Amino acid sequence: MADTSPSQDATAAAQHAPAAPVDSHLYDFRRPLRISTDKMRSLKALYESLGKSLEGWLMSRVRGDVQITLQGVEQSSFGEFTPTLPTPCVAYTFEVQNSGGQGGVIEFGTAFAFFLVDRLFGGGTNVSIPDRALTPLERMSVRSIAERALTMLSEGWQEYVELETALVGFESVPEMLRIANREDPVLVATYEVAMAETRSRIMFCLPFAVLEKFFAGGSERRSSVLGSPEEQATNQLLAERALRKTRVSIAVRLPQFHVSLREVLALHAGSLLATGVPRTAELDVLIGDQPRFRASPGRVGPALAIRLTDDVKPAPETITIPFNRN
Repeated sequence: MADTSPSQDATAAAQHAPAAPVDSHLYDFRRPLRISTDKMRSLKALYESLGKSLEGWLMSRVRGDVQITLQGVEQSSFGEFTPTLPTPCVAYTFEVQNSGGQGGVIEFGTAFAFFLVDRLFGGGTNVSIPDRALTPLERMSVRSIAERALTMLSEGWQEYVELETALVGFESVPEMLRIANREDPVLVATYEVAMAETRSRIMFCLPFAVLEKFFAGGSERRSSVLGSPEEQATNQLLAERALRKTRVSIAVRLPQFHVSLREVLALHAGSLLATGVPRTAELDVLIGDQPRFRASPGRVGPALAIRLTDDVKPAPETITIPFNRN
C-alpha cells in the first residue's frame, strides 16, 4: 500500500474543494460604461445649472411659477431613447455644426408644450391639454423656447466642448427621428417641470460623438482655469491673504455639570449657580462647532483669557476584524 503524506492529502482536498464564488456582472460591448464618478459629478452640476437658468428665463416669459428639477443624467443608446418618448411627442431636432452631421433632440412633454402655447398666447391659469400633436402655428411658438434652451445648452458645455448648434426640424412621431443610428451612444438629461398644478418633463439628448473631448479627459478645463505658473502663484497668494482675513467664531465652554430641576426653576436675574467645577478645571475650546483645544482659564490684565494646554485628538476609527470560523 502506498503511503500518503499529510501534505499530499491537503493538496488533493484543495483540488476537489468547490471553487469560491466569483463576483461578476454582464458587460455590454455595444454600450460600454464610459462615465466615471468624477465625470458624472461634473455632468450633474452642468445640467443642474442649466435647469436653474432655464427656469428663471421661463418664469419671466410665461408670467407664472415654473419649477425645473433635474431627475437624472444617464448614458443610453439612441434605440433605447426613442421608445421613452410618447406618441405624439414634441421633439425639436438640432444639428451640431462641424461634427460630420451629428445632432441631438430637445423633447418637451406634451403638457409642458401646451402650457407654453397657452401662456405665450395670453392664456389664463386654467390650461387645457388636448390629446393631439401640435399644429404648425403652435410648433412655431414653442420653437422660440426650444431655441433658447438650445442656446443655454451650448453655453453650459462651452467650458468643456465647443458646440455650435442650430435647430433643424420637428417631429411628433418618435419612430421618425433619424438623428443617429440605433446603436449610437447618447447622453440623456431628464428634467421634471412643475407648472400650474401640472407636471411634465424636458429631455436633452446629445450624441457621445460630439462629447469625446469631455470623456477623453478633463485636464483641458483645469489647466485653462489655473493659468500659467506665475498666475497660479499669484492666485495662491491672493487666496492665502483672503483666508487669513477670514473670521471664525471661537467659544470656550466649562466642562459638563448637572443641576436639579428645582435649582433651575429657582434661577432669576442675579442668581449665582454653583457648578461644582473646580477653578483649575480644563475648558473646551470650540472653533466653529468643533472642539479643537483644551485650555485653562486666567487673566491678562483686567481681561479674561485662556491658555491653550493641549489639542483635541480625533476619535480613533473603529477597526472591524472579520471572524474566520475555519
